[in-house]
Amino acid sequence: MKTETLLIELGTEELPPTALQSLSQAFSDSILAGLAEQRLGHGSWHSFATPRRLALLIEDVALKAEDEQVAVFGPPADKAKADDGSWSPAAVGFARKQGVNPEQLTIEDTDKGPRLCFRSTAAGASTTDALPDILATTVRSLPVPKRMRWGASRSEFVRPVHWLIVMLGEDVVDCEVLEQHAGRETRGHRFHAPEPITLEHAANYEASLEAAHVIADSTRRRDMIMGQVTAQADALGARASIDDDLLREVTALVEWPVALTGSFEERFLAVPQEALVSSMQEHQKYFPVVDDDGKLLPNFIFVSNIESRDPAQVIDGNERVIRPRLADADFFYRSDRQQSLESRVDRLKSIVFQQKLGTLHDKASRLESLARALAGPVGADADAAARAARLSKTDLLTLLVGEFSDLQGIAGRYYALHDGEPTDVADAMQQQYWPAYAGDRLPEAPIATCLALADRLDTLIGIFGIGQPPTGSKDPFALRRAALGVLRILVEKELPLDLRDALGWALDNYPANTLDADCVGAVTRYMLERLRAWYEDADIPVEVFKAVNARGVTTPLDFDRRVKAVHAFSTLPEAAALASANKRVSNILSKEGKDGASSEVRKDLLTEQAEKQLALAIAESRPAFEASMAEGHYTEALGALAGLQAPVDRFFDDVMVMADDDSVRNNRLALLSSLRELFLQMADISQLAPAR
Repeated sequence: MKTETLLIELGTEELPPTALQSLSQAFSDSILAGLAEQRLGHGSWHSFATPRRLALLIEDVALKAEDEQVAVFGPPADKAKADDGSWSPAAVGFARKQGVNPEQLTIEDTDKGPRLCFRSTAAGASTTDALPDILATTVRSLPVPKRMRWGASRSEFVRPVHWLIVMLGEDVVDCEVLEQHAGRETRGHRFHAPEPITLEHAANYEASLEAAHVIADSTRRRDMIMGQVTAQADALGARASIDDDLLREVTALVEWPVALTGSFEERFLAVPQEALVSSMQEHQKYFPVVDDDGKLLPNFIFVSNIESRDPAQVIDGNERVIRPRLADADFFYRSDRQQSLESRVDRLKSIVFQQKLGTLHDKASRLESLARALAGPVGADADAAARAARLSKTDLLTLLVGEFSDLQGIAGRYYALHDGEPTDVADAMQQQYWPAYAGDRLPEAPIATCLALADRLDTLIGIFGIGQPPTGSKDPFALRRAALGVLRILVEKELPLDLRDALGWALDNYPANTLDADCVGAVTRYMLERLRAWYEDADIPVEVFKAVNARGVTTPLDFDRRVKAVHAFSTLPEAAALASANKRVSNILSKEGKDGASSEVRKDLLTEQAEKQLALAIAESRPAFEASMAEGHYTEALGALAGLQAPVDRFFDDVMVMADDDSVRNNRLALLSSLRELFLQMADISQLAPAR
């Protein structure tokens, strides 16, 4: 079968850099999926993306799909003909639907018996015929953040489209997308090679663009930028701080990367390093330069999209751009320090936290009280925790945070130290926001831990209490992240704090009748449910989570230890049989209305050897089990019950639970109840039994 190299390129104005990677991925995936749907085979492929283009090159694309044998089955064979041997109406209708005479039908065996069948050959799709629809579908399905129209055009896309290439080898495929007719002309670098480039063959694409100062492969372009930036830093005897997101964005901003180094006045280093880095990275897309200790140096590295004959002019221009930014940060920092954080507390009254929940001043007051309550369980100084809570939101009123919102907390720490606040109070200003995302570090000291917990618990109870829990993808107050942050802090820092207690303390700080009465229970259930996905990510079966959750454990640390113990128990050879036995016991007790019964087992009514052995085994296992439970050694506790498998199995094999004698029957039910009660102290392991 004949094959050719396929090239598709969509040329545009500069695409949004943060969306370029996802657009390129979707562009390639959709085209490849379209070819697969038409059964058009191909070889290896390579996607390309620059600020001005999305492209895909596929080698060895079949020019035509293989013909396909199609079988269509009709009525059962015994209904194909009438008694006189003529074709039945059902057979005639089936043949007519296929556009043939009944004589062209065959009878073939199927899993539903012999049936009428019409076999035909469906011609494979031509690649040139299929490509216009594939490309149109691709453009419609791209995850465009915001569509626009340009000029008099009615077409909509993320940016104006200027050219389109669809080539199979040397030939242009006749198609049109977004009012652009396919051709063989692409564009090189906007300044170095502004004239159109005519491609003689699709395979020449990447080399032709590189000759025109365009590195079309984004991965290669990224690696070039990384190498150039590193080399520039090495020349300074320093290290470039290369943020992954920034590197990805810069890669999407240039087609011909040229890294250069600029500098700024050392006096700006008196400003908090984070503010300078934010200015360079967020606003100017520069890479900061640090020494071996991570201390910022008065240099930056930027990536130009042009190879200038006079690099000094380019460097000077960028230094002129960054200088006012740094001067602003310096001015904000010096101005902010003229007022203490304490002097800003009353001004929090002017900022609404949430309409029904009051101002930031109200929130800070609640945090003071909650931080005091949490101080004991967390092991923090209550006065220091309350002080950190009082000041926790004051840096939101500073000029520095007003300009650099990502510095909230960080700026607070600098200003608290300047005001003479204790170091642990200042640290808490910054660490109250930790963890900020999955895998982020946790607050370190007890005071910071208190504040981080208080802030999240107050928000959770407040927003749930006014009836605005997260719904679907909507979570404006980031309650999912807040819940996971609390759980991580309590579990990973091994804090035995009960969620109901902590949320109750948070509720007490709100005025009476402000929040829904059941919000503590609602938030507790919501938070514990977050653990389900947490454990699934750790490859712990959901049945293990359900087994522990069924016991109503509301202390995350205890919950986590039980989950890990039950998970370890579930891998034992005895686990499956004991889980099934517990499920059977639960069903029996529930059916007899004895669920939760705690009747004492009478030894004089134990008549069968198997029930005597089970009663003895339970009695012998109980001391070691309860001792381990009391110490919180849950894995050892369940291990002590693993030996019950054999006597439990013998009991169900040899003993009729529902004996005719009421006293014997009730005694056996009591025995089973004692068995179930023993396991339920840990978890409902009947949840581990497979569903039937």
